[in-house]
Amino acid sequence: MTQYAIVTDLNRCVGCLACAVACKAVNDVPIGSFWNKVLRIGPNASIQGAQDADSYLYFLPVQCQHCADPECVKVCPTGASHKLEDGTVQVDKSKCIGCQFCAMACPYNVRYLNEQERVVEKCTLCEQKIAQGELPQCVSQCGGMARFFGDLDKSIESFEGAENGTERIVLGEFCKPFTDEDVHVLPNVGNNPSVRYILRDHEWQGGGE
Repeated sequence: MTQYAIVTDLNRCVGCLACAVACKAVNDVPIGSFWNKVLRIGPNASIQGAQDADSYLYFLPVQCQHCADPECVKVCPTGASHKLEDGTVQVDKSKCIGCQFCAMACPYNVRYLNEQERVVEKCTLCEQKIAQGELPQCVSQCGGMARFFGDLDKSIESFEGAENGTERIVLGEFCKPFTDEDVHVLPNVGNNPSVRYILRDHEWQGGGE
């Protein structure tokens, strides 16, 4: 079994939006639509010079969670939404009729209708790249070196990120230590999202486990 996914170290994410920009550029995502959004979580006060020592914020990238048991696949009437053997959830545009049942079933609001093509689109985890042994564009272009790609059937410590010189960084060697309690997912409604988030020393406010 394989379940490709992305792990983001939220303590390293600086909210630069490089992942969102890189995604739109390489996947030709239409203006006004996003495969990857970066949310700001926490107070609006500036970290620097904040009076309250407990004030903080962090950034939360949200994309297709490439769920282990995706609701979008269950409701698709044509089989356009489907899972591949690598665990990713994909859309076959030749089968998509634009009914948007999948978009309505998605708990994370990460699908949209391409108005020009009349088909639903979303993050593919850069299937065209990972099939060639490359990293998803959002991982390879992460400005904070916070995003990592790998197989959940292996340890997330083995996930790989952008190159640091000539070699890819490895999460377990590059990031600060973390515990199982520091690893989170978005709300699970029985779909078992695959994307993981690491957050240390702050309260997780993304729902889920």
